Amino acid sequence: MAKAPVLTPRADDFPRWYQDLITKAELADNGPVRGTMVIRPYGYGLWERMQQDMDARIKETGTQNAYFPLLIPQSYLAREADHVDGFAPELAVVTHGGGKELEEPAVVRPTSEMIVNASFSKWVQSYRDLPLLINQWGNVVRWELRPRLFLRTTEFLWQEGHTAHATYEEARDFAARIQRHVYADFMENTLAMDVVLGRKTVKERFAGAVNTLTLEGMMGDGKALQLGTSHELGQNFAKAFNTRFLSKEGTEELVWQTSWGSTTRMIGALVMMHGDDDGLRIPPRLAAVQAVVLAVKGDDPVLAKVREIGDRLKAAGVRVQVDGRTDLPFGRRAVDWELKGVPVRIEVGPRDLESGTAMLARRIPGDTSRTESGGGKEPVAIDSLAGLLPTVLEEDQALLLRQSRERRESRTAEVSTIEEAVEAATSGGWARIPWADLGAEGEAKLAEHAVTVRCLVAEDGSIPESEDAPGNVAVVARAY
Repeated sequence: MAKAPVLTPRADDFPRWYQDLITKAELADNGPVRGTMVIRPYGYGLWERMQQDMDARIKETGTQNAYFPLLIPQSYLAREADHVDGFAPELAVVTHGGGKELEEPAVVRPTSEMIVNASFSKWVQSYRDLPLLINQWGNVVRWELRPRLFLRTTEFLWQEGHTAHATYEEARDFAARIQRHVYADFMENTLAMDVVLGRKTVKERFAGAVNTLTLEGMMGDGKALQLGTSHELGQNFAKAFNTRFLSKEGTEELVWQTSWGSTTRMIGALVMMHGDDDGLRIPPRLAAVQAVVLAVKGDDPVLAKVREIGDRLKAAGVRVQVDGRTDLPFGRRAVDWELKGVPVRIEVGPRDLESGTAMLARRIPGDTSRTESGGGKEPVAIDSLAGLLPTVLEEDQALLLRQSRERRESRTAEVSTIEEAVEAATSGGWARIPWADLGAEGEAKLAEHAVTVRCLVAEDGSIPESEDAPGNVAVVARAY
């Protein structure tokens, strides 16, 4: 009788496969309150690596980290009408504290534009105070009716940037810089995720913004996932909080603002974009453990050799872990590391010591017995491992990005009618349709089929200057 698979096959039930993998790779569990999640150490380790990488990129822009309160006076939200309308259905409101009813209810932040602007209005007095560039790492709460671990949870972790500038052009350019040089560069070069950069339509724009820039990725089932957004806020929040500065010319002006954010949703994207039927595939540049050295059996010479190999690899700059748990069956340990997506396994047993080799198993290309992508296991001279692995890891990093890009390109149809767009999006892919042929009316018709305009791009793939710029193309898909 065939052995039951560890995970539900993706082709059989993609959502069940996703849930299986989150659980069995020990990334997260459901929390006790519906819609919340417990991020387990392995999952949180991924977030820590993402956080460290992105934090460095954010600071390179001149942005500094700060922290703002979790609770926001309810009256603050009413100051910007579009903002409060956009978030009203998702708000969690605190009405009692210390055993008493509060004089004014407090909203648990769904985002921090309001509380940040209360501070900005005090901090900004002169053009010398600008630009003001602030980021915070924290959590937010948006009451989620249809939760799914990492993708949509009532509470999630994120970073949110908030900036104030002297001119519209400065703010516009900074929002674009974040989209491309912080988010896109990180997602492509660290997460190995192919992303499409574009601007949102008016319907999909962030509540209170005048323009939203987005990054969209295609998951393994062909659906889209929004991976990060950067918003031009214009002067909407500056008017609401009277955030003014004295210009060089001596006139009093309102600031121009941006806000931008990315979340633990990226972990869900990592699973759905790179995972396969055997588990995760972690990009080597992200992986906290790039290589695991496994002792096949527990004799002393083998254990000594795996520790020696581990030391050599560390000296070569590889992030490595030695697995000498020979009280557990070797097959179980190998499957567990495969499930967790560690890029490389180095397996050492008594016979390997005799031959001076180790078995090298590359997770990302896959095992030739199960996939058509190549890779698998091969014996490698132990003395060559330290020199070989950095090259192997970079090859596999590039492979993941190439595979994600090829998936998106092969499953994106060029169409000219709404019916063709719906057909492409409901059959496991994306569609590109001229915005002039779709428009707001066509966007509403797509919504009847649970299809949305993910973003608008120019004909050459760049970011359009405006929603109605000639030649704009709408990228449409079903989305998480």
